[in-house]
Amino acid sequence: MSTSSDLPNKPKLALFDLDHTLLPLDSDHGWGEFSIAIGWCDREAFGRQNDAFFADYQAGQLNVPDYVRFATAAVVERGQQASDAAHQRFMDEVIRPAMQPAAMQLVQQHLDAGDTVVITSATNEFVTRPIAQAFGVQHLLATELVRDASGWFTGEIEGIPNMREGKVQRMQQWLADRDLTWDGVETTFYSDSWNDVPLLERVNHPVATNPDERLRALAQERGWRIVDIFSKAP
Repeated sequence: MSTSSDLPNKPKLALFDLDHTLLPLDSDHGWGEFSIAIGWCDREAFGRQNDAFFADYQAGQLNVPDYVRFATAAVVERGQQASDAAHQRFMDEVIRPAMQPAAMQLVQQHLDAGDTVVITSATNEFVTRPIAQAFGVQHLLATELVRDASGWFTGEIEGIPNMREGKVQRMQQWLADRDLTWDGVETTFYSDSWNDVPLLERVNHPVATNPDERLRALAQERGWRIVDIFSKAP
């Protein structure tokens, strides 16, 4: 792993996971709960399945195509106008109140330093794009969705899901699209999740951020920086 002094004059990239890294919640799971609250989904049936998928994700065993079909079914059915209006409420009622100053300041520090900031999230683009914009981040890598002839989502995944090894592949493509290489940039990645170990191992500066127990242990073993942005629940 290189240090900052080893990488003179290289463009700096600050990569951030989103859920439980910049936000003290899971935006995908939160959108599901919000969908229940506004009457788009049955609380018992949807809530039980949503919780089960979330547990699978935490365990690193999520069937991503199945989950994305499930998670986007109401959005696909309701259409763009209603879904965009609902997401605005979701931002106002759930996301913005959860955006803590310490997380916003960390992102802003990198922006002020002239770093290119990228949010890279396993959550789908419908949920995450407005959140990235709220953090002032232009570049988003999320799980992309297929669109139909009308331009609306079908519930299927477009390309590689942006999770686990897929985050490395999607970041590799992002760099290639800009005529950049891993060796040509200095990369820092903030993440809370064991699922993100492949990308944490790939960057110059891995930062375990509000890490889960397994990631905290790995970070301590490897000497990675550990940052706790959010206060621990009593």
